[in-house]
Amino acid sequence: MSKSTARDKGLLADLRVTHVVNCAEGLHRINTGGQLYSDTSISYCGVQASDHPQFDLSQYFCSTASFIKAALPQNGKVLVHCAMGVSRSGAVVLAFLMMCENLTLTDAIIAVRLNRDICPNSGFLEQLRTLDIQLKR
Repeated sequence: MSKSTARDKGLLADLRVTHVVNCAEGLHRINTGGQLYSDTSISYCGVQASDHPQFDLSQYFCSTASFIKAALPQNGKVLVHCAMGVSRSGAVVLAFLMMCENLTLTDAIIAVRLNRDICPNSGFLEQLRTLDIQLKR
């Protein structure tokens, strides 16, 4: 999802979102931060990621997957967003599906694209391919 959705607390309440993962946190990015949700019951996880192929997004795969996985048994609804909702957030959701739902990269891409257009940049795809190989071992 995009930054506009993440900033609309009324919409988040209507959608019953309980957890937010901001994959573009930081001063010059999407600075929603936990303080935006301080008057709600939303749990927040921030990732200071740049959307360029050289950025190591894989360093956040485990922490974000754990955050998402912990939300789901509580009947949680997790919004994963970045600036446009295409590259960083897409890659994080793919990593979650691979790590926690035991999907291959190909199957994860197919599953997500049935519901949303995503297009992780080439570097993120390479990191996901490496994760796929590691998980198959």
